[in-house]
This record gives sequence, C-alpha cells and structure tokens, in this order.
Amino acid sequence: MRTITWNDDNQVIQMIDQRILPQEFKILSYDNHEDVADAIQTMVIRGAPAIGAAAAFGMAIAAKNFGASDLDEMLTDLRNAGETLNAARPTAVNLSWAVRRMLKAAEDFEGSVDELREHLLNLAKRIADEDVEINKALATHGAALIEDGDHIIHHCNTGALATVDWGTALGVIRMAHEQGKNLHVFVDETRPRLQGARLTAWELEQYGVPYDIITDNAAGYIMRKGLVQKVLFGADRVAANGDVANKIGTYMLSLAAYDNGVPAYCAVPISTIDLELERGDLIPIEEREAGEVLDLKLKGQRVTPEGATARNFAFDVTPYRLVAGWITEKGVIYPPFSENVQAVMKK
Repeated sequence: MRTITWNDDNQVIQMIDQRILPQEFKILSYDNHEDVADAIQTMVIRGAPAIGAAAAFGMAIAAKNFGASDLDEMLTDLRNAGETLNAARPTAVNLSWAVRRMLKAAEDFEGSVDELREHLLNLAKRIADEDVEINKALATHGAALIEDGDHIIHHCNTGALATVDWGTALGVIRMAHEQGKNLHVFVDETRPRLQGARLTAWELEQYGVPYDIITDNAAGYIMRKGLVQKVLFGADRVAANGDVANKIGTYMLSLAAYDNGVPAYCAVPISTIDLELERGDLIPIEEREAGEVLDLKLKGQRVTPEGATARNFAFDVTPYRLVAGWITEKGVIYPPFSENVQAVMKK
C-alpha cells in the first residue's frame, strides 16, 4: 500500500507510522493540517517526496476545515497553513515545493470556495499519483546502470516508505531486481534513527532482495576491500551546481566511494532540484534534538553518561565533485551538472 493516501470515506489523511517499523505496522489518520505538520516534524512520515505529498494533503485538508466564505479569506488562511507546514522541516525542498504548488492553484482559481476545496483535494491526489509515476520512471533509468552481480551500498531509506510508493534509490534496486538481475545490498544503519537498519532492511525483505546490514563506519573498509560496485542514495535538496543535501553521513560515504573509485549516484526527482540555490552551502540544515543521539541503549542500558550533550545534524552536504550522476525521471544527468541539468529540465 501507499505510504500516504486520502481516505474518501472518512475524509482523513492516512499515513504509515514509520517510527515503529519493523516491529509494528500501523496506520495513523489525520484530520487537520497542524497534526500533519507534527507528523512531518516527528517523522511519522519522512523522505522528501513523501513529505511533499503530505504537505499537499495538509493544504487540502486545511482548505476543507477553514470556514472561509470567500476566496480572499481562504487564500489568507491557506498561506498561514502553508507557513505551519513549511516550518515542520526546513531542508527537504519538496515540502515547500508542494505548498507553493497548492497556493498557486488557489491563487489562480476562479469559482466558489467549495469548488476550490474540491480542486485542491484533487490536486493533492494528483501530486501523490505523479510521485509514483515519477519514481517508476526514475527507477527504470537507474536500473540500466546496475549490472548483474552488483554489490551496492545504500544509505538511509529511499524506498516506498520515503515516497508515496516505489522509491528513488531503493526503487532503482527494486527495479533491477524485478528485471532479474542478481544483486546484493549493503544496508548501512544510518544513525541516529536507524532508517537503514529498520526501514530499508524491512523493505528489502518484502522484495526478496539479499542484503547485509553494516555499521555506518564500515562502508569505507568494505569499499577498500573491493566488495562494492556502486553507492546509491537519495536527496532532500540539490543545489543548481550539483551539491547534494541528504541524510547525515552521505558526505563521508561519498568521500570513501570517490577515494576507492566506486561511483556514487544520487537518485532524485526533478522536483528536489532547487535551481534557485546556487550551491549547497546555502541549503538550510535541520538540527534535531540531542536525545535522538544520546538515548542509545545497549542491552536495555543507556550507554552515554548522564549529563552528556550532543549535536544532532539531520543532513549534510556532499559536493558535486563526489557525485557520479543524478538519476532522475528524465534520465541520468552527468557532470557538469549546472550545464546539463538545464537541458534535461527542458525535456
């Protein structure tokens, strides 16, 4: 099933609660945009494309709940709702992209307030459907890069759980597997929230793809041993020059790949490319609460000293020179990114 969907019968947004997988599979329902923003912030739903869809549905349900009697009043309410949703997580550009798209639709709309509510809900559903088709096209292009017998390091979670369905980087692996290619995936844990060990491993189990979980700091050694042919990861925002903001640890993984001659590919929908940002240093990087790092337990016991402090950066920026290519729904974009992306965007 999809990570996020609209329930017509109950008029609610439904999401898979990713905080409790793989131990428990649970669907949560939301009937207001404030709770949708909280679900994004607390990572009930995560992954740039999935967050974008959540924002779109959040705007639609805000329009449904607001009691505005005319379009001007509704636009004011929707802009306020957009600010609430945008503040949930600052790094993933798909969130603000979806909010802008919903607001533009509202600004351009001519009709009654009730018709606008229906129009926005239909647009949110379309954004979700588009994400699935985009991911399948992206996965098809990426699968062409995968050779039979490849061993691949995959970072974080970029599968169906990180999107509406199918996935980006993990979608590439899934597509190659369904094409009959024999693959093996090294799944790095992805501290501190363990999206690799919890979510990516769970998804690979569903697909029947063989894998081993590795610690984050084992990747360099495994590549130096010649056990890896490719590295795949997603992105939460890509700057115009090709710099990639992605889950923390991507930079170190890409450095090790570059040093060992292993191509590192970023699988990313075009909507995640932010041409308004010249370089990655301008991307806002979310810093989350220290407890995610400090509350690590070993055999039921906390391992960090009482009173310890921590910094918990959720993302880092990988310079474009370390990236072999972007895998997009319009094809694979190779360096120089700043030039080649313009040609692909026009397709």
